[in-house]
Amino acid sequence: MTTDTTPNEQTLEEKAHNRTQRPQGKVFRQFISEDWGERPAGPERMEVADYTPARHKELSELFPGERLVIPAGDLKVRSNDTDYRFRAHSAFSHLTGLGGEDEPGAVLVLNPVDDGHEATLYFHPRAPRSSEEFYADSRHGEFWVGARLSAEEMEKATGIKVAHIDGMKDAISKDLGEVQIRVMPQSDAAVEAMVAELRQQNGLTEGAAQADARMAEATSEMRLTKDEWEIAEMQKAIDVTASGFEEMIRAMPRARDHWRGERVLEGVFQAKAREEGNGLGYDTIAAAGNNANTLHWITNNGLVRDGELILIDAGAEVDSLYTADITRTLPISGTFTQTQREVYDAVLEACERALEVAQGKVQFKDIHTAAMEVIAKHLEKWGILPVSAEESLKPENQYHRRWMPHGTSHHLGLDVHDCAQAKRELYQDSYLEPGMIFTIEPGLYFREDDLKVPERFRGIGVRIEDDILVTDDGAIRMSESIPRTADDVERWMADIWAEQD
Repeated sequence: MTTDTTPNEQTLEEKAHNRTQRPQGKVFRQFISEDWGERPAGPERMEVADYTPARHKELSELFPGERLVIPAGDLKVRSNDTDYRFRAHSAFSHLTGLGGEDEPGAVLVLNPVDDGHEATLYFHPRAPRSSEEFYADSRHGEFWVGARLSAEEMEKATGIKVAHIDGMKDAISKDLGEVQIRVMPQSDAAVEAMVAELRQQNGLTEGAAQADARMAEATSEMRLTKDEWEIAEMQKAIDVTASGFEEMIRAMPRARDHWRGERVLEGVFQAKAREEGNGLGYDTIAAAGNNANTLHWITNNGLVRDGELILIDAGAEVDSLYTADITRTLPISGTFTQTQREVYDAVLEACERALEVAQGKVQFKDIHTAAMEVIAKHLEKWGILPVSAEESLKPENQYHRRWMPHGTSHHLGLDVHDCAQAKRELYQDSYLEPGMIFTIEPGLYFREDDLKVPERFRGIGVRIEDDILVTDDGAIRMSESIPRTADDVERWMADIWAEQD
């Protein structure tokens, strides 16, 4: 006997039922809804809730009278019905304080009112245990993903007025035409499509893409200076990252004996980041030997050999989603060779010079200029430059950039390259201000097939990276506790290994 519906014509719901065999009978539905105990108390008000109103106000003042839609984003499929871990859009996290893997599908709306904007957080609250959602909904059901917050609990935790996500479309469509609307681009395709439809219906399509891009730019620029709470979260991320580096040093002997030793170290750091925080702020670079000369080496499948260096660029992201970004270049044997130390010390000098310049009233781009002056000086001394350092540093030449092709600094915070949408005049051309957090990370990269460098340098890649905070009294290294001079690095490694003996 055959049916008129082939397997390919079955609905997604029917396919899911065929696969999962979820119980459907009335008896079961009644039975599973009965005799559940009291729920534990919900969360207390988050500390960050004291800081989000000022963030709302800052954004409100930039877009008076307009409706602003900032989605968290939604889950993305990894394979079939398995999703990637959720990580909210950074603007949403900054404006709500929600971190971790909280609230896929949620949307923050700033609605214009007489004295600015009123914030409403639209989300999917916890369903009662008597509902089918409780046991059958793999996206929201408590049996599948744990107990979600109720509307009252979410409002208490965030300090933001909340509403059910089902009512969002009606709310944001109200008075359109009289009220302009902006939506965060590249945040949630479904919400962006909804806003596009409402714009089309209300004659608001002209200039829409530019309007949305300006809001993305503004939310990025808001994060150029951090408040006290953000600075504390950044320090937590740096401290977890420091612990992760220590764990990698402990695992170095095991890495040397493994056929993919770089991946041993990657895994050790990832475990620490997940144990103590939300996970990785970005894919770890564990680049031994010549692999260090590939700037974004994340394959991490190489050998870890005695006598070579390993460049490790890693950052832990804490539950608030703030991330560190630290690089150390370590001698795999525990001791630098003379040539390795020579290159390492040149990069370290560039780090120190960049931090020295950052103490003054300088533009952000001046940090890079200072580091490049040191790099060019050493390349000239080694006879590598075809011209003098002075000639190389001229904008039309830049010979030294063959061996240092990336920038020296970038802002850091919720994203490893935070504030990336900010206008140039507020980023590269801006003057340093208290509350800014950025990296200093010069390097030298001598690829093993580079015939323009002496043979003794070939295959050596060195980068040193620290996270810097501008205070009222000058710029400081937040990552000061992580050893960085060649002598201190050797001592650090020796002490950790001695603890294991």
